[in-house]
Amino acid sequence: MKQFSSVSEVIDIYTNFGNEFYSEDVTQISHALQCATLAQDSGASDELIVAALLHDIGHLIDLAENGSTTTAFEIDAKHEAIGAQSLSKLFRPDVTAPIALHVDAKRWRCATDLLYHGTLSQASVASLVLQGGPMSTDEQRRFESHPQSGAAIQLRNWDDTGKDLDPRATHFGQFIPLLQRIALT
Repeated sequence: MKQFSSVSEVIDIYTNFGNEFYSEDVTQISHALQCATLAQDSGASDELIVAALLHDIGHLIDLAENGSTTTAFEIDAKHEAIGAQSLSKLFRPDVTAPIALHVDAKRWRCATDLLYHGTLSQASVASLVLQGGPMSTDEQRRFESHPQSGAAIQLRNWDDTGKDLDPRATHFGQFIPLLQRIALT
């Protein structure tokens, strides 16, 4: 599995694969930038802004390693776990845990908010089935007891919203100083 050891490696994967689409109508990089900008605009911590920016890096790793993303509608490639694990040597858990939990946050919301399912994109509804569907009561309790569940729910909200086809102009470069400041190396 890919293990990032520098911010430049993270930049490289977005440079090389960020313009790819994955089951949504926006590119990987556009979605990442929209989510990070939403986090920034809401006054989120620097760590949560970085998590919002990098939360789908597991899809990019899949693209880099397999030439395509297998997560579309075929299998659950666990992009959230792959992404969090790949960043674990570069960022603290307050960045990686929300990434690891953002799919569980969707499953939790589907189980606890009857209207939430209707707000999901078609691709997100399709992936929900592969990811286990709405959480059981026991799964909900386990998720709610995680210290980063609140951050994961915030990240999930930006993930659901950051799919604008005509976003305001942002570029990855504006987040590089933040990535460098938050990185462990």
